[in-house]
Amino acid sequence: MRLVIPLVLGIVGAGAGVGAGYMLKPAAETPPDGEVHSAPEDSHAAVAQDDDHSDAHGESSQSGTEFVKLNNQFIVPVLKNGHVVSMVVLSLTLETAAGHQEEVYALEPRIRDAFLQVMFDYANAGGFDGTFTSARALGHLREALKETGVRIMGKSLVDVLVTDIARQDT
Repeated sequence: MRLVIPLVLGIVGAGAGVGAGYMLKPAAETPPDGEVHSAPEDSHAAVAQDDDHSDAHGESSQSGTEFVKLNNQFIVPVLKNGHVVSMVVLSLTLETAAGHQEEVYALEPRIRDAFLQVMFDYANAGGFDGTFTSARALGHLREALKETGVRIMGKSLVDVLVTDIARQDT
């Protein structure tokens, strides 16, 4: 009996898993009226596959800019009376003139150091208190980061984008 119960439970569990998988599988995609659609080999679909308007970095060939995500998140402590009351985590992406991705990666240690100092000053001034995600509050931070980035990279830096932001109160 000690061997039968686990065996029965295993079979029932496996059957339930198979049944759930069968019920939740996606339906086969068939066009209405049983029509089969395929593009002829010389159609515009074949041309569209070869006509690449962007590269892997989100570069737009028409705008002349590219987006370079900084590799690691920024972690900023928020202090009150000498004690950490919360931590703010930010992810940043730099919009640069096309062809400057390698420059960003080469200067990343200097950029990160300068951006962290800006964020520490912003936190010490109370920038991450209250409704820190308002357009006005984040606008001040973005502008300060952009000014700092332009000092390091020059005019190749177009904008600084805050792609993720979170605050964890302690």
